[in-house]
Amino acid sequence: MVVKTILKVDREDARPIWQQLLDQAIHHITTGKWKPGELLLPSREFALQLGVSRSTVQIVYEELFSRGYTVTSRRGGTRVNQRIRAVSPLEDGEIKGPDLPDLPFLHVSIGHLHSWFGNKERVNPEIDFSPHEPYLDEQFQRNWRQSYLQASTGTDLNIWAYGDAKGYLPLREQIQRYLSFERGIHVHVDQILLTSGAQHSIDLIAQALLQEGDAVTVEDPGFPAAWMAMRYRKMHVTPAPVDEFGLCVDEIDPQTKLVFVTPSHQCAVGVILSEPRRQQLVQMAAQSQFWIVEDDYDSEFRYRGDPLPTLFSQRPQNTLYMMSFSKMVAPGIRISAIIGPHKAIDRLTQVHELTYRHLPIMEQLTLAHFIEQGHFMRHMRRVRNVYRRRHEAMTKAIAAAGLSERFTLSGVETGLHMLLEAARSFDEKAVTKLAYKEGIRIYPLSKYCIESDRKGWVLGFAKVDEAAIEQGIERLARILLQ
Repeated sequence: MVVKTILKVDREDARPIWQQLLDQAIHHITTGKWKPGELLLPSREFALQLGVSRSTVQIVYEELFSRGYTVTSRRGGTRVNQRIRAVSPLEDGEIKGPDLPDLPFLHVSIGHLHSWFGNKERVNPEIDFSPHEPYLDEQFQRNWRQSYLQASTGTDLNIWAYGDAKGYLPLREQIQRYLSFERGIHVHVDQILLTSGAQHSIDLIAQALLQEGDAVTVEDPGFPAAWMAMRYRKMHVTPAPVDEFGLCVDEIDPQTKLVFVTPSHQCAVGVILSEPRRQQLVQMAAQSQFWIVEDDYDSEFRYRGDPLPTLFSQRPQNTLYMMSFSKMVAPGIRISAIIGPHKAIDRLTQVHELTYRHLPIMEQLTLAHFIEQGHFMRHMRRVRNVYRRRHEAMTKAIAAAGLSERFTLSGVETGLHMLLEAARSFDEKAVTKLAYKEGIRIYPLSKYCIESDRKGWVLGFAKVDEAAIEQGIERLARILLQ
């Protein structure tokens, strides 16, 4: 039987004629108007009926054949494929996709992360004491744009091929030099793996170095993204408290396979891990054979002396050192690094190659140029001066407002935030809401806690100028001291 439904050509349609005819033919086949096994007219005859060239019809027939809608033979001509099953619009509408798996922890974690970041989907307040974002200015933007343009015009075509899973070698070499000169970390370039942020690094570590159900110890209060990522990878997360000397090493789970720590400026509380605790931690890691993951996210910004020595320098065999350009430069630069012993980095690289392949090359090229041309170090010197002024303005404003007499101030030696801690009975949530109504966003300590019941507010100052700091602390003091 020969198909009877004739195709039509619309001369006012912007689509090519062959595309019009092909779309109609596919529609007739999939809806059953052209039934399986029916014969299509010879291309010459079809072209005469439609008033188009034979070559146009031949294109349509070739496309139908290549997509499997038709079959051809020398004697049988072109026919609708017998295996094509027509689906009616009603039947198609009743078909549902597979059900999504129930992932309750995913939804809870995303909600927690949003609230930890300060619910950015809401209207931004007048003064935002964000502890998450660094200072950026037009000078940075001009230098970054310059590096981007020069990096994009100065590369050959080979750079766009599949790259090294460890990351762009010239960028790793720049990071290697920075770590050696600025942080006292002396490693081979192959001990550096580039990632797309701290959370990416933590996720890779969980996949490559741990097994489902392994015990992992985290600080409490601590970095929420760390323990959420570990829990999502089905690790057994055990919190260890933090006091004025940092992580309470005695509280580490004896079965732990990994300890995540922020020793140079504790995430949330802001204290420094004391030297006795550091020694205790590295000795315990050696004896019990667990990994230390050292997140050194903002130790470059220290207001009393030089940055502290790293745990990695003391125990490189057991330690994975994490650094990120999110705090040092900008969160939009999604490049971080994991530094560790060869065997660990090699394993992490294998997982990275399997699941991500490698990072986008243009960001790596730009950052390598940005560092090589001296823009990075000049940016660091410039922002250190800005942070020093704002750090001083924050501590003075808190003292002048009388807050330091009623609340405990900690974390003032290093980094981009400090903690104003309240009594455990304090209504932290109510104050946070009142402050928001007064045009101030503050970040409650409870969002950093797993089991801890400590209360207070993590106050960042990197993105708030001195006048706004003074004004914001005055408003906050009126709420807290009323």
